[in-house]
Amino acid sequence: MYMKKGDAAKISPELTGLDEWVEGEVIDIEKNPFRGIVIAIKDSVGRIFFGEEKYFKQIDSRLCLQ
Repeated sequence: MYMKKGDAAKISPELTGLDEWVEGEVIDIEKNPFRGIVIAIKDSVGRIFFGEEKYFKQIDSRLCLQ
């Protein structure tokens, strides 16, 4: 996974405790020596979620959904 700040991503309900995947914008990426890559996203209502890379999926904004 090659995410960078500003990318669109989803975070798993496994981490958020919510019923569905939450979509947001990547606001931070950190290389943590104990947990590996830690990603933070901010959703459309201003909530910030963060956790290990394995809980995230990058959203490909190049897809055409017609």
